Amino acid sequence: MVTKYQDLGYNRILVALDGTEQQDEVLHRAIVVAANNNSELYIGHVIDSTALETAGTYPVDLVASLEKDFRDSIEDQVEAARKIESIKKVEVIVKAGRIRETLKDDMIDVIEPDLIICGARGLSSIKYALLGSISTFLTRNAKCDTLVLK
Repeated sequence: MVTKYQDLGYNRILVALDGTEQQDEVLHRAIVVAANNNSELYIGHVIDSTALETAGTYPVDLVASLEKDFRDSIEDQVEAARKIESIKKVEVIVKAGRIRETLKDDMIDVIEPDLIICGARGLSSIKYALLGSISTFLTRNAKCDTLVLK
């Protein structure tokens, strides 16, 4: 039973980023929520390996290059978040794999967040028809609150 309003906050926030143009806005909102809750902020990104697996083989340095591109794209916001005293910790986690399984097994199950933040649109309409929505997956399967930004 919650007895104080402070108990309603979030201690560990996972923001799931997808590399789209909406990513900056989603990360900005996650930083604000983390600062307002004096929480840890985990920034997660999954490099989708399904397309790479379908192709059969791919250059070994491709995943490393995609990870570097992602980290570079959020570098300024991550550094700004690390300077905010009320955010206890900022960690960037990048994994390659199938998006749903990797999010759940390698991020959600490991971090055990109180809140997951993600964008509403990430997949193209073709991928959405084949794979479904990641935000829908998160809201249905996460054991914690999920904030989906439009």
